[in-house]
Amino acid sequence: MLRKLARMEKFDLVTNIVVLVIALLFLLPLFWLLTNTFKTSTEIYQMPPDILPKHWFLGNLEELFRGQPAFQWIVNSFIVSFFTGLLSVLISALAAYGFAKLHFKGQTVLFLVVIASIMVPKETFIVPLFDVVVRLNWIDTYQAMIVPNLATGFGTFMLYSYFKAIPESIRESAKIDGANEWTVFYKLMLPIVKPGLGALFILNFVTAWNDYLWQLLMARSKEMKTLTIGVASLQQDVNPNIGLRVAGAAIAALPMILIFFLFQRFFTKGATAGAVKE
Repeated sequence: MLRKLARMEKFDLVTNIVVLVIALLFLLPLFWLLTNTFKTSTEIYQMPPDILPKHWFLGNLEELFRGQPAFQWIVNSFIVSFFTGLLSVLISALAAYGFAKLHFKGQTVLFLVVIASIMVPKETFIVPLFDVVVRLNWIDTYQAMIVPNLATGFGTFMLYSYFKAIPESIRESAKIDGANEWTVFYKLMLPIVKPGLGALFILNFVTAWNDYLWQLLMARSKEMKTLTIGVASLQQDVNPNIGLRVAGAAIAALPMILIFFLFQRFFTKGATAGAVKE
């Protein structure tokens, strides 16, 4: 028994070392990005490169925020990502609740259509979607970057399992007490599926933050660009300052890194809680 425990401890130690090495390898590009933010272009191109800057240079960040509307790009990204995440969670919760708890004609067929939409890439219908936005005169507006991303088959499918796992007796008891359908949904069901709502919000927030193609088509003026599009425009402009581009990429990556570290426990719990029916 002692030998078995010793072998298990040795195996765990080796596994932890391997995982640590892999984690460090994945973090190396991020470390390189952050350190190059504080180097001049000459130091970035220097061979062999320095691991850390000899002199911490803040000129890249100063040029980014003074010469470019970087702060406005950050605000735009937060507005688009936050409202996309919030409203898409609400719409997905309403749809998932209807499919899981209500009964209507054609329910199964309609649910299969919603699930099948997950397999259709957005690029296949981006042309007609763009035409609709143009006809609504939404180009270069927040609603153009938010509204087309609200209804998602993935969000409906994800929350469906949460609502389906709730015993029907809870809903029936509330109906007997005189609660209407909206009250049951808002005051009874939503608090129960809160982990799933949180996980879906984080997923949608990150997806909207990293969106490139659709926001590139919608944002025409420099002030309406999101951070992702703004940083990409720095790479397209005729600008020899590679440090400025690196600083922009670092600023774009930091919010997502912070969100992951702050909410990783909630995300892991929410992403798996509805997968098992108790």
